[in-house]
Amino acid sequence: MRVDPNYVLNLSSSLDLSSSQESQLTSELSSGLRVSSLSVDPTAVAQSALLDTAISQEDTYVQTASGETSRLQAADSALGEVVTQVTSAVSLAVSAGNGTLSSSDLSSVQQQLTAVRDSVLALANTSYGGTYLFSGSQGTTKPFAIDTSTVPATTTYSGDSVTQSVVTPTGQSIQVNLPGAAVFGSVLGALNQLIADFSGTGVSATVATDGAALTTALGQVSTQRSVLDSSLSTLESTSTYTQTQAANATNAQSTLMSADTATVATQLSAAETQHQALLSVISGLEQATDLFGYLH
Repeated sequence: MRVDPNYVLNLSSSLDLSSSQESQLTSELSSGLRVSSLSVDPTAVAQSALLDTAISQEDTYVQTASGETSRLQAADSALGEVVTQVTSAVSLAVSAGNGTLSSSDLSSVQQQLTAVRDSVLALANTSYGGTYLFSGSQGTTKPFAIDTSTVPATTTYSGDSVTQSVVTPTGQSIQVNLPGAAVFGSVLGALNQLIADFSGTGVSATVATDGAALTTALGQVSTQRSVLDSSLSTLESTSTYTQTQAANATNAQSTLMSADTATVATQLSAAETQHQALLSVISGLEQATDLFGYLH
């Protein structure tokens, strides 16, 4: 029996292709991945690499935003207490400045103002996670110190005026610190001056002016706090948005790279059937050829 060589060659090629398809589908079914190597789908692999980069950037930002949010919440809590303390000092200065005070009254007012000043100073030196919140970029430097040997006392700032920011994956810059000089410099100076106003035998003539200066300084604290609150709100909203984007990118990557197991199982069954059919044809040819040789 004569068999066309091209027919045999085509059968052999079909069998090789069938084996390759069966192997690929078996791999997809067991791994759950449609694309397991660059050669399978170079375009999908390239797109997956881009998604990997985006997901990594988004995850990093979410982690960074979480840490900065905690720091800003600590700073906001400190500033909230500063506002409470300084508001009480303003009220005390106004009421004390409008009355005739005995020496014991003067001493009491001075002590109360000193307690407020010391509390504000401690809040200005608040640390979180091992670094100071209000020292600009000098996180390990204690920002404020006081010299009470002078009248009025003098406060020095050892931080800097650098504002720090984080950048979202979309390029938005968000301020994440408040340099202490802009927040506390005027407040501490005004408190020191008011304490001095009540340190003599009578109330200083400048108490009204100094009280007004403290009120102005309190307004500056509130203004700076509003900057912080805006940053907090933006961090939270951008973090939520970025988490959604990361989840979408992860889903897109899964769709791109993962196999549809139900479809693959159907394709594998068909490939196995085709493979067996090819084997049967080849086996039949071999048997026919052997029989023809035997008969002749």
